[in-house]
Amino acid sequence: MSTPTVNAPPPGAVRPEPALAAATRRVKPPKRTWRQALRRDWQLYSLAILPLLFFLVFRYLPMLGNVIAFRRFQPGGSVFGEYWVGLRYVKMFLNDPTFWEVFTNTLILGGLGLLICFPLPIVLALLLNEVRTRSLKRFVQSVSYLPHFLSIVIVAGMVMQILSVDGVVNQAVKAFGGDPIAFLQEAGWFRTIYVSSEAWATVGWGTILYLAALTTIDEDLYEAARIDGASRWRQTWHVTLPGIRPTMVTLLILNIGTFMAVGFEKVLLLYNPLTYPTADVVATYLYRVGIVSGNFSYAAAIGLFEALIGLTLVLSANFISRRTVGASLW
Repeated sequence: MSTPTVNAPPPGAVRPEPALAAATRRVKPPKRTWRQALRRDWQLYSLAILPLLFFLVFRYLPMLGNVIAFRRFQPGGSVFGEYWVGLRYVKMFLNDPTFWEVFTNTLILGGLGLLICFPLPIVLALLLNEVRTRSLKRFVQSVSYLPHFLSIVIVAGMVMQILSVDGVVNQAVKAFGGDPIAFLQEAGWFRTIYVSSEAWATVGWGTILYLAALTTIDEDLYEAARIDGASRWRQTWHVTLPGIRPTMVTLLILNIGTFMAVGFEKVLLLYNPLTYPTADVVATYLYRVGIVSGNFSYAAAIGLFEALIGLTLVLSANFISRRTVGASLW
């Protein structure tokens, strides 16, 4: 009994496609122009007007004032300076030993803050994620969040009261037979006081984003890890941390971008001439030179230099993160 043969299509002939695939390939959604998108979703776009105006007025327009870093500015004269002086003010602060002292203090305080204050919210979020008692978890979250809602003035006042000669800490030192320590008058203590108070005030609030990121991790991954015999530590290392890595990288890049902008308000409230060797940073130096002394052009040159360093740090951190871990801001 012979088998019927199927004739193959001749070379170059087009194979018939399924009707559904052909219809899907032929029908393409029309591309909308930006005017059509604006006309359709104008209510949503209108919500962005106020934020855009805020950034335009308070972020971008003030950039025009950077021109006085290269012009001689006198109060009461032209807003953009009287005449060009070139790189005179740049050379002044580059040859100013006081500037390099405050620049070094800024790097040290920023580095200590990044090294200590950045990983603490991650650790607290991982610990809270392991708490199974809801009431205890909410209590710890409420207590840790509370310092964020306190004004910096209140936080600085509490630090000054606690660390004063008659404060709680010195009372404990006296109880153990020691001599009172003038914490706020000794330059060697300022960095410890600043970093510890910053960690206390920010660690709780920083856990919110990490706790939100933890909720997006698939539970099946933990189940598979338990089946493979992974301990809780192994699950944290191989499942939890990779799951929140994009959030960690994003916040790290943002923190590096503000590396040079060490908390001006807190430093200004806590420091004094006795602690200048370790407490004076670029922001407070700019305040004294620009606002107090009235040398606006010199302060603008220093501020422009600081902004360029911050921009370079952000771009470098974003590039390294994209090349190494594959996550970045853009």
